[in-house]
Amino acid sequence: MAVRQIVEILEELCDGCGDCVPTCQEGAIRIVNGKAMLAADALCDGLGACLGHCPKGAIRIIEREADDFVMPPHLVGQPHRGAHAHPAAPVMAAAAPARVAATAGGGCPGSRMRELKALPSAPPRPAGPSPMAEKAAAGDSALSHWPVQIALVPPHAPFLRGADLLVAADCVPVAVPNFHGEFLDGRAVMIGCPKFDDLGAYTQRFAALFAQSGVASVSVVVMEVPCCQSLPEAVRRGRDAAGSDVPIEKVVVGVDGRVMSRTAM
Repeated sequence: MAVRQIVEILEELCDGCGDCVPTCQEGAIRIVNGKAMLAADALCDGLGACLGHCPKGAIRIIEREADDFVMPPHLVGQPHRGAHAHPAAPVMAAAAPARVAATAGGGCPGSRMRELKALPSAPPRPAGPSPMAEKAAAGDSALSHWPVQIALVPPHAPFLRGADLLVAADCVPVAVPNFHGEFLDGRAVMIGCPKFDDLGAYTQRFAALFAQSGVASVSVVVMEVPCCQSLPEAVRRGRDAAGSDVPIEKVVVGVDGRVMSRTAM
């Protein structure tokens, strides 16, 4: 442990948008209870690649006593992205913890309330099942296995062997009207929340999955909000750490349920 440069996140300025998470190559930043935080001193190289990606100015570089930087396993043998450090990363003394009042308005884009359509006044509910319930009962689910949570699906699960894998942010099935038909049919699936879950653990799980499962392809479907964008990054880092060349497609869905973009990763 020695005095060195390291990232500091001003909690009262952070709105939890998650823009900083995918820009941290080492996976040192995660979202916990709606706020960005440094996962561990040893994961932060102090270069400040995340600085230019915080819309609230909640990230700065300070000098303090911290554990020595340790290269995370998924970056071993790969070029370190030091050249991408923010060019104007002011170093502040840790002994001067000046706090700046958060500005009014704004907030995490992913948490901003939006009314997509006016809901009609609910008429008296008739006896018996609703038409929607009857329609759902008449259809077949495209889900072919259980469990589905990223943290619960073992990398060696038999249903992953040779499968086309769908990795979805867990808001996607709510937003997409025909999620089963458009995305899930014929695929194995894993879902999770990149804003509230442990992205470091995600990266390790996907690294093990790419090394063990033999999946044929991966489609990562996320919402348009910034905090969702770290999920495809975790999948990509896992693939790279495993030395795999499995194709990954990133699909971004709007809050209205329409596909906004498809990108190969």
